[in-house]
Amino acid sequence: MAWNEPGGNGNNQDPWGSGNNNNRGGKGGGDQGPPDLDEALRKLQDKLNGIFGGAGKKSSGGPGGDGGGAGSTSGAGFFWVIVLVAVLIWAGMGVYTVDQQERGVVLRLGKYHETVGPGLQWNPPMIDVVVPINVTRLRTRDHRALMLTKDENIVDVEMTVQYLISDTRNFVLTVRDPEASLSHAAESALRHVVGSTNMHSILTQGREALSVQVQDRLQNYMTEYGTGLQISKVNIKEAKAPNQVQDAFDDVIKAREDEQRVKNEAESYANGIIPEARGLAQRILEEASAYREQVVARSQGDAKRFTALLTEYEKAPDVTRERLYLDTMQEVLAQNPKVLLDVEGGNNMMYLPLDKIMQNRPVSGNVNAPVRLDSQSLRDVTDQVVDQLRQRQGTRREGR
Repeated sequence: MAWNEPGGNGNNQDPWGSGNNNNRGGKGGGDQGPPDLDEALRKLQDKLNGIFGGAGKKSSGGPGGDGGGAGSTSGAGFFWVIVLVAVLIWAGMGVYTVDQQERGVVLRLGKYHETVGPGLQWNPPMIDVVVPINVTRLRTRDHRALMLTKDENIVDVEMTVQYLISDTRNFVLTVRDPEASLSHAAESALRHVVGSTNMHSILTQGREALSVQVQDRLQNYMTEYGTGLQISKVNIKEAKAPNQVQDAFDDVIKAREDEQRVKNEAESYANGIIPEARGLAQRILEEASAYREQVVARSQGDAKRFTALLTEYEKAPDVTRERLYLDTMQEVLAQNPKVLLDVEGGNNMMYLPLDKIMQNRPVSGNVNAPVRLDSQSLRDVTDQVVDQLRQRQGTRREGR
């Protein structure tokens, strides 16, 4: 039968084992009820009061007054303990550390308050909001687009923008999305500079000037917008014609390179031939001057020799005339392969040197091969020449 069933001995079968409900204060088996929560809280309060100054000790008054005063004091002490713990937790939540590469932007109730540097910092939580910003990291943003040049050509330009955060307050508060503004400003600056430059300059040697102009214009935009960004470098990674006409532009570039190469070769040839021509002209002038000096000196020598010879001729005309004749004949006949012999009786005989004649005779085969005659051939040739000479002498006598 259940302990609380009607008619049963429910009071004696209490599951708490307390027996009679009216005998809670007894010392027998009836003091086995559940623990009193008020008493447990009171004991905890007494311990805390003992730690923080003993405010929960009982007074020496009457029993009725002691119970009410102890309960009121215990409740107030517990409240202040809870408040103190909450304050400590709240204060601990406001401690934070700012790294060496960062700066912290402090917003108090949504309004800018200050910018804190590296180190251990504290700000009241739930009142201040700290936004840490890395100011030393070099950030990079790429951009690529098709653009129209000054000479109405389309180029495909790809560039990289490197930047730093120089003003953390403007970076956090002035512009909603500074990096998106940077992308739009970069495209605007690039289009402006490309639109005022010819395509040939962009594709060849004008990239460096293009990057400098874009960087200056982009920095002006960032300063005017108040983004707090500092442009460190703008690199033009690639500038080329669109893919659809890339082959044609490659041919044009090769033709320009060939043009430049031919110009360089022409300049090199000119630089080589002009000094050579000047040297040749100078050599001709020197030779002409030397020839002039030689002719003048020879003429003067001949004139002096003739004057000296005239003096000798006046002294001995016959001897001098004979001497001049012999010298002249010797000079003339020394260079002539034919020899004329003066024979008595008025008939001159011509002597032909056969060795000289055979050297000038064309020979089949090897031209440079030496000509060799045996004694019989030499006699035959001599007889033929003698016969021809006799026939000529007989013809001359008959004519006389």
